[in-house]
Amino acid sequence: MIRSTRRLSRLARLKRLGMAPLHWCRLCWDVLGGRYRPVPWRALGLGALALGYLLLPFDLVPDFLLALGLIDDLVIVGWLMARIEPELGAYRRWRHEAAARRGGDEP
Repeated sequence: MIRSTRRLSRLARLKRLGMAPLHWCRLCWDVLGGRYRPVPWRALGLGALALGYLLLPFDLVPDFLLALGLIDDLVIVGWLMARIEPELGAYRRWRHEAAARRGGDEP
């Protein structure tokens, strides 16, 4: 029982981490639109760094080394997304409360 609960919490954390880039994009949109304050500068900067790491050709392990290059990208971007997860959690709570105030599901 404890082992399955632990596995479920790991899966929930992985799912939340996988959704982090989407939530980061929504965060940027709401910050730029002036709807979300205070501005989480650290989350915006680390997210931009992760995006730049994915898009720019400069990597720790070059992408032409197929599997190693892609794993390197996943590890670095995952680590950066994990660093901004607490701030994304606050944003998700704000978004949920804003939707509840408006009477809708999602803004």
